Amino acid sequence: MNRDGLRLGQGVFRRALVLESPDASLDDHLRAVGIEPFRPEVTPSSEEDLVRLMEQEPWELLFKRSRVEITARVLDAAPHLFGVMLCCIGDDSVDKLACARRGVVVTNDPISNGRSVTELVLGELLCLSRRIFEAVRETDGNLFRKSQDRRFEVHGKTLGIFGLGNIGKQVAQAAAALGLKIVFYDNRDVAREVGITMGWTYVPSIEELFVQSDYVTCHVSATDYRGRSNAGVLTYDHFAAFSQKSYESPRIFLNLARGSIHSAEVLVRAVEDGHVQAAMVDVFPAEPANASDPWRNPYANNPRIFSTPHIGAATLEAQPRIARHVATTTQLLSERGTLRNCVFDPRASVGLEGIDQLSHVLTIVHSSKRGTKKAIDDAIFSAGASNLMSAHRDFNTYGIAYDVIAVDKALDEEHIGEICERAAQITGESHPILAVRQIPLL
Repeated sequence: MNRDGLRLGQGVFRRALVLESPDASLDDHLRAVGIEPFRPEVTPSSEEDLVRLMEQEPWELLFKRSRVEITARVLDAAPHLFGVMLCCIGDDSVDKLACARRGVVVTNDPISNGRSVTELVLGELLCLSRRIFEAVRETDGNLFRKSQDRRFEVHGKTLGIFGLGNIGKQVAQAAAALGLKIVFYDNRDVAREVGITMGWTYVPSIEELFVQSDYVTCHVSATDYRGRSNAGVLTYDHFAAFSQKSYESPRIFLNLARGSIHSAEVLVRAVEDGHVQAAMVDVFPAEPANASDPWRNPYANNPRIFSTPHIGAATLEAQPRIARHVATTTQLLSERGTLRNCVFDPRASVGLEGIDQLSHVLTIVHSSKRGTKKAIDDAIFSAGASNLMSAHRDFNTYGIAYDVIAVDKALDEEHIGEICERAAQITGESHPILAVRQIPLL
């Protein structure tokens, strides 16, 4: 039910919309916990089509991969929606601020595709180093050109890693096992400490990463840990820094991270000017929502830039892993209110332990403005209920907070209304309480 912009839910989730064809096993996992999934025959390719689909049913959850855009208009068409569950790492297809302001949480899976992406990176490094793609083209054209010109072994070369997160670390470990030296750049203190502890060399800038490397591979998000956009973070000058290496360096660039971290024009120019000898991308500035959408590859006309259709996680092993992981995250949110892998703050988790013998759990998404938490606690007391235990997390970048509260009795709609009224009085905001769910535990 929805009242005055408040998303109000009772019990576990029951209805889910599934877009972009995540692994079919996801449906079985969801049904096992009482959630009925629906997959449209064709994934909507426009905002208008998605809005119409959202209006058809009271969807409580939406599952998707990385292409379909979730906008404020889409969210407003789904007043019963409580969560967008991403079956991938990337969250740049979701308007996170619009979700936060409407009390809709967004989660992702930051771990399950790591091995698949790592193996693709290694395969691309080897293929580009040995110019295998060009050799295949030539022999398919009945040309037998056997030459060692600009064909390299990777052993002893230096791999520069831009972004030492989960995938970046796995790439570094696998590449080191092949005999590559590892240098890295990451602006997070913890990532730097981890990399240095592993024996890899930290460089102080992106430019220096290119200067010192024979290969550069990217593993960053659409935004950095402070919420700043990484769009255009790689410039022509960064690629030009590759030229400080000698002709005997492969000077190969890989992007399996985000299509927006550099423009297509900048990479094409860097290759044409000889700074980058070869490149491969698995991600693009714009990608189609489904296979029938028209699309143009911006790198298609350059013979030294190779591309694949965002297949980093597209393996028979990774997709079932993602389905299991996302289904577990969903079950915890549905049955206990536990929020895991929330993208409002990377890998954020909020939940309670040891609540099996308690009565009810309240989950509340609310303004992070001072006084809102007090209003919630006061209203629970006024309702004659006891706050037995609670967990709280502020997401200050988005101006919201998430609370999980174990109470010893159910609250009726009048009591929930009192929470909203008290919060509005204390904070001076018209709608500081954005979403409330009440989940029976017994």
